Amino acid sequence: MKILLFGRDGQVGWELRRALAPLGTVVALGRGGAADGDVDLARADAVTAKIRECTPDVVVNAAAYTAVDRAESEPELARRVNAEAPGAMARAAAELGAAFVHYSTDYVFDGSGTAPWTEQSPTAPLGVYGRTKFEGEEQVRVAGGRHLILRTSWVYAARGHNFLRTMLRLARERDSLTVVADQHGAPTGAELIADVTAHVLRALLARPGLSGTYHLAAAGETSWHEYAQHIVARASAAGADLKLAPGGVRPVTTDAYPTVARRPANSRLATHKLESSVGLSLPPWQAGVDRALAELLGH
Repeated sequence: MKILLFGRDGQVGWELRRALAPLGTVVALGRGGAADGDVDLARADAVTAKIRECTPDVVVNAAAYTAVDRAESEPELARRVNAEAPGAMARAAAELGAAFVHYSTDYVFDGSGTAPWTEQSPTAPLGVYGRTKFEGEEQVRVAGGRHLILRTSWVYAARGHNFLRTMLRLARERDSLTVVADQHGAPTGAELIADVTAHVLRALLARPGLSGTYHLAAAGETSWHEYAQHIVARASAAGADLKLAPGGVRPVTTDAYPTVARRPANSRLATHKLESSVGLSLPPWQAGVDRALAELLGH
């Protein structure tokens, strides 16, 4: 089986190269468009041509425009990468009879209430990033082929740019820090996302009826503030040389920390549909964070 992977150098793409390898030959592409093996995701025609050239059995799209604030001033670029590119991928995959896997986000919801969002919850994105990601979902569905749309939240890894690595860096530089305490969700590791993707993809290939949208997030919930405290406490207990103590992480409201784009206050994702469909039990968010911290700290 041949698997064509877009976004090989991102947090999730990096882990997918490992997780998908047991399923077949993985052809992994970057997104720059300049180097050999890259494809310009802002050009739907280039994406389509690459898929037709490769003739894969499975296409996996781990690439996206994820600069939430910058998207407000670059809506057309965000739309080309987050909506038009996955739409082109899904149509090309359907033409070839290939399965298609795509990742989406909690930002398709407006963040109201406190109940976890289900796959049937009404969508109402707050900004350009969320709107373009939802447009991408819709294009994938309309394409009509076998597909998995996996919505996830608060992605991190031991590599790349993410909240965990930023907090660890700041904990070494500062003795106090303010972090938003009124936004809630589940930190979800790229490693977990990749491993679950491989498991669900294998099931999809055997049971085409699994095609559809699923929520994939670690179990439990926390706030950014509590998440930061956890990072600092575990790193300190592991012997990391930090200036910051857990008590030095002070809570702040979203209103006191304005950003260009609005963030959803409620990013909780209900994962029962995924777990029951393929017989999975997703681990608590703390387990993945602790493992990533151990890797970062060399333990």
